[in-house]
Amino acid sequence: MSNSVKRFVFFISDRTGLTAESYGKSLLAQFPNQQFEYQRLAFIDTEEKALLANGIINRTALKSGLEPIVFSTLVNNGSQEIIEQSSAEVIGLFNTFIAPLENILEDESAHKLGSSEQIFKSSEYEKRLDAIDYCMAHDDGVRPDHYEQADVIITGVSRSGKTPVSLYLALNFSFKVANYPITDHELEDDQLPECLLSHKEKLIGLTISPRQLSTIRMNRRSSNAYASLSVCQRELKATSRMFLASKIPVFDSTETSIEELAGNILKVLKLRNVHEITSTSNQTCWSTSLIVPA
Repeated sequence: MSNSVKRFVFFISDRTGLTAESYGKSLLAQFPNQQFEYQRLAFIDTEEKALLANGIINRTALKSGLEPIVFSTLVNNGSQEIIEQSSAEVIGLFNTFIAPLENILEDESAHKLGSSEQIFKSSEYEKRLDAIDYCMAHDDGVRPDHYEQADVIITGVSRSGKTPVSLYLALNFSFKVANYPITDHELEDDQLPECLLSHKEKLIGLTISPRQLSTIRMNRRSSNAYASLSVCQRELKATSRMFLASKIPVFDSTETSIEELAGNILKVLKLRNVHEITSTSNQTCWSTSLIVPA
């Protein structure tokens, strides 16, 4: 169900808040029909600061008329309880997983501030930040002259799901992903733009049902020239011809989750470990391939 009212979202941490923000935004990307406004409350490392954060959340709830959503990575129980007493729906990202892990491992967690700081110092984390920066800088067709740096290039009509999938791949797999919307004047051709075809080995097409595309566009901009069903049908037929002529992999985002779309992209471009169950006449076996990007 679509919602034109913005829901406020807070990311709260005893350090930078990047972990809470990364996980929170990945989860919220599953709700493309919702509108969110984000705010990060970082370095909430005392209960006094937690009380101040509680006040900010409560004032936001009162002003907006909706309970904000809070993603928290606070490890101090007192501070977390203060946040949970606010007028918000609070999701404790660490507490959700720490208790089950303590049971599984039969060991107590360190349960100390900044335990995730070691992640920020790793080369993998730096690679992830570079991927996110690249993804944001090459969203919506920006700087196609830099596409040689991309691991993946996703194309399709406007609002077919390119940006959420791009961000998911960057956040979770540290891949540099660019996305390119096919524009009106390009739809008149039977071939994709040359800036895409010159990187065909990285190229993925996204499609979507005309009716769902019309609904999504109507929620963003209620213009018949952009959101009408007939316009959506015309654009999707044109891109379908382009994808077919270019012989690139195409995935339908209509009823497919972002995780599944991302997995399919990684599999077809052979960018990651792929575990696939294959059936033979009398047995089922795992087949595994490992190909990493250059």
